[in-house]
Amino acid sequence: MDDTMSSNEARDDLRRVVRGLLERRSTEADVRRLSEDPAGYDRDLWSVMADQLGLQAMAIPEAHGGAGFGYEDLCVVFEEMGRALLPSPFFATVALAANVLQHSGDEVACTRYLPEIATGGLVATLALGEQDGGWDASAVRMRAEPAGAGWTLSGVKRFVPAAHVADLLLVVAHTADGLSLFAVEPGAAGCTVEVELTLDLTRPLSRVVLDRVPAVLIGRSGQAWDGVRRALRLAAVALAAEQVGGAQRVLEMTVAYAKVRHQFGRPIGSFQAVKHKLADMLVAIESARSAAQDAARAAAEDDPEFELAASVAKAVCSDTCTRAAATAIQLHGGIGFTWEHPVQLYYKRAKSSEFLLGTPGHHRGLVGRAIGI
Repeated sequence: MDDTMSSNEARDDLRRVVRGLLERRSTEADVRRLSEDPAGYDRDLWSVMADQLGLQAMAIPEAHGGAGFGYEDLCVVFEEMGRALLPSPFFATVALAANVLQHSGDEVACTRYLPEIATGGLVATLALGEQDGGWDASAVRMRAEPAGAGWTLSGVKRFVPAAHVADLLLVVAHTADGLSLFAVEPGAAGCTVEVELTLDLTRPLSRVVLDRVPAVLIGRSGQAWDGVRRALRLAAVALAAEQVGGAQRVLEMTVAYAKVRHQFGRPIGSFQAVKHKLADMLVAIESARSAAQDAARAAAEDDPEFELAASVAKAVCSDTCTRAAATAIQLHGGIGFTWEHPVQLYYKRAKSSEFLLGTPGHHRGLVGRAIGI
């Protein structure tokens, strides 16, 4: 009991510190400004997150320059980032790339890249999906070709988070013996990165074109998918936590609005229909939070049911975040549909996140297979 209380208190402290920083540095004005910035994030804030709070290092093992915190602690950070709608390559670097490296089985690659990620000196991402936007093994068509002592990659990857600012691309491609993982430098000859036009400007996704680009094999040839799949589930848990944070924030915004917006001489929050919608939002968000926290616990404890819990969390939290944002727009009335109001920013992030790492339907399919149907 004492250990549990100590962990909860430490996470509460972590939440307060991260929220305080983001309330100062990721305001609505900051989010809008960075959405129009070519980089799409605040490099100075990125450094503060690394140097003063050590956020990029949290879930990286101490042996590779990290802080060795558990996944439950990291998900507190993601929840606060979702609440603040933070534009940042943190998700791509920490949830995707760092997890892929840690589960690649390649100690040399981990020793080379993870310490740089931990210090904030390296922005990295995973390039998996292609034309159909899928996030499973069947989505990969790209093939790697042997070239002397190394490899070259040709083809197109789509919807790659933070690729436009990445220092390292981790690319999944076919070799003769199966799916393999490769490291690519975005500045290499033949590599072109183009930011795609998407709904959510706060999390840029890019089209990456590779034309015989030199690549370094990470791990064993043909043996990458198990590690990539595990990393995708870990990233899904982080994204679920982020979605909970966003949903919670739109609920708070809508409750505040319902108290001050008057119709027929009384606050709209006094009407039963509005009360019930807000109550339904709260119930759904608490259910989603429970699913996300259970998946984070399963990740931290290496629970055999982790992948099931991760897919449950991604499906539930995606649905909840999107519905919460849509309800918030409805209850705000006409102003909620305007560019000037922040709730539309949360709705766009919710819809984008709904498809990132697989739709709720995709994850329900994984749940079905996990339980044998």
